[in-house]
Amino acid sequence: MHDLLLVPTDHKVVMRRFSASIIVIVAAAISVSACSSNLGGPGAPAAVNATPSTSASDAAPIDNCGVSVPVAAPPKRIVTIKSSATELLLALGLGKHIVGTAFLDGPIPASIAGSTTTSAAPHSISEFLPSQEAVLALKPDFIYGGWESNFSADGVGERASLAKLGIGTYVSPSACKEKAFVPDPLTFGTVFTEITEAGRIFGATKQADALVTKQKAQLKALAAAKPAVSALWYSSGSTTPYVGAGIGAPEMIMNASGLRNIFADIHDTWSSVGWESVAAANPRVIVLADSSWSSAAKKIGILESNPVTKNLDAVVHKRFIVLPFASTEAGVRNVQAAASVIDQLKKLDH
Repeated sequence: MHDLLLVPTDHKVVMRRFSASIIVIVAAAISVSACSSNLGGPGAPAAVNATPSTSASDAAPIDNCGVSVPVAAPPKRIVTIKSSATELLLALGLGKHIVGTAFLDGPIPASIAGSTTTSAAPHSISEFLPSQEAVLALKPDFIYGGWESNFSADGVGERASLAKLGIGTYVSPSACKEKAFVPDPLTFGTVFTEITEAGRIFGATKQADALVTKQKAQLKALAAAKPAVSALWYSSGSTTPYVGAGIGAPEMIMNASGLRNIFADIHDTWSSVGWESVAAANPRVIVLADSSWSSAAKKIGILESNPVTKNLDAVVHKRFIVLPFASTEAGVRNVQAAASVIDQLKKLDH
C-alpha cells in the first residue's frame, strides 16, 4: 500500500530476554498442556515438538527484529497481516488455524490457497491494517505481521503489550526496521530463513523444510537474462514514483532474473525518486507491481501521459513486465516472480 504508507513508522520494540532454565520450564509446561488439551489442531507436529528427542536448537527462542519469540506449543488461533504472512502459512498447510487475516495485497493464488485443508479462504477482517479491538475479538494466540509497523499502538498493538495478554507475535524478517536487524541486502537466504522459522513456531518443520528445498532447486534452475537488462521497478505513485531501490525484494528479484536496477545505488528497500531521474536512466524495460490501489494499467497510463516519460524507449515500445504486488514483497512467491520476469522478458525480445 505504498501510496498510503510510503514510509511506515515502527514503534520501538521491547527486547524480552529469558534465562535458559525458565525457557525449558515454560516449554515443558506448555507441551504437557498441549497433550491434554481437547482443542483441535495439528496434533502430530505438537507431539513431535514435545518429544524428549527435540534438540535444544529447535526449542530455542527466535530473535525476531530484536524481540525474543519462544518456540513452544504451536499456536492454534492465528491472525495474519499482509499477503506475505498469510500465503506462507497457507503454503505450510496451516490455513485451518488462521482465524482472521487483513491487509491482503491481492488475490491468493489457487496454487497456494489449495494447500490449506479447508476449502474456504481465510476470513478477512480488514482491507487495510485492522484495529486492535477487531483483532482481539478473534481471541488469537498469535499474530503474524508482514511489516513491523503493523505492531503499533494505533494498529494491532505493540508487541510487548500483546505478550502480556498471552499473544505471541512474529514479523517478516525482511521488514525489520531497526538498523541492527534490517537485512542489508535482502537475499533469498533471508526468505528461506523466514520459512524455516515459521515452520518451527507453527509446528510445521517438515513442511517448511520441504518448501525451502523445493524453492532452492527452483531458484538454482533459473536462467537469468545475459547480459543484464536495465530496468525500472515502478511500484506506485503518480506525481512522485515509488520505486524498487538497492537492498530490498525488488533488487533481489531483479538480480535473480537478470535485470539491472537503475536505482540500485539507493541504499534502501523502496524509495521515492523524480521522473527526471527515470528519464535520464532511460531503462530498457519497466517492471510494474500490479495492485488494486495502483494497477499496472494505471501506471502505464501515467507513463504514457507524463511528458517526461512518454518518449522513453520502454514506454514507446510497451516493454512492460507485470507482477502481482503480493509477489513483490519478501515471501513464498519471490522465486516464482523471478521466473515470471525471465519468461516475460523472453516474450518481449520476440
